[in-house]
Amino acid sequence: MAQKTKAPAKKAKTRDPRPKTRDLRKTKGAELTYPTYLSLDKLLSLQTIRGADGASDELLFIVVHQSSELWFKVLLNDMEIVNRALERHDGGLALFQLQRVNGLMGIVSAQLASLALLPPQRFAQFRTSLGSSSGSQSVQFRALEAASGLREKWFVDLLRSQGPVPKSVQAWLERPPLQEVFLRFLEKEGVGLEQLYLGPGPSIAFFIAEALLEYEMLFASWRFRHAQLVERMLGPTIGTGGSQGARFLHSTTGIRFFPKLAEVRARFYKS
Repeated sequence: MAQKTKAPAKKAKTRDPRPKTRDLRKTKGAELTYPTYLSLDKLLSLQTIRGADGASDELLFIVVHQSSELWFKVLLNDMEIVNRALERHDGGLALFQLQRVNGLMGIVSAQLASLALLPPQRFAQFRTSLGSSSGSQSVQFRALEAASGLREKWFVDLLRSQGPVPKSVQAWLERPPLQEVFLRFLEKEGVGLEQLYLGPGPSIAFFIAEALLEYEMLFASWRFRHAQLVERMLGPTIGTGGSQGARFLHSTTGIRFFPKLAEVRARFYKS
């Protein structure tokens, strides 16, 4: 009598360890493409020309400022990561993110040069279309200043003079300044500022300190370039929206976010 052969045992299904993700190639039943992924139809419809003349000049003006706001958004996100990394004592991540922040600050500053291609007589054709708008009303720029550690009374008074302090700015004002966050990071490292420069060799903390100072310099460079461009376009007149224009902007170029990092250098030259 023939023996029955056993059917081969079914292999147990192995669980795919990869996290389940939504298929991002489609959105609302349609194929996700470059234009839809970037919402280009919406993005490219946001440049509203209000002046009767000089449409190409006004388009340039709008695009430069809108792109600056987009970069500010990225910078604020990266500054959040820098702060949290320092608080968690993750020096490697803080340094990596600061290096990217510095690279982006260079881009933001460089793109302002585009406004040098807008001569004053052509800016005058659509300047009245700006109404009461002014770059000083940029909530993201004020948030970036606060994220960098600006806490001086004049800064807070300036914010309040423009109405209720925006929530995103207030949230940064309620946190410790970035310089303080870095000094606490050094305490966990068991070193002081002078030791960063007198130790046996450069450490991650040393490179973070240098990256912070570079950031401060790049920010000041942006302020100076902005002031020069405003002066080039408007001269010594009142700025858009009734602001103080180039005179005020020039007065901000000496602002320091990390004065203690600058002060420590002077100690090496005392007799």
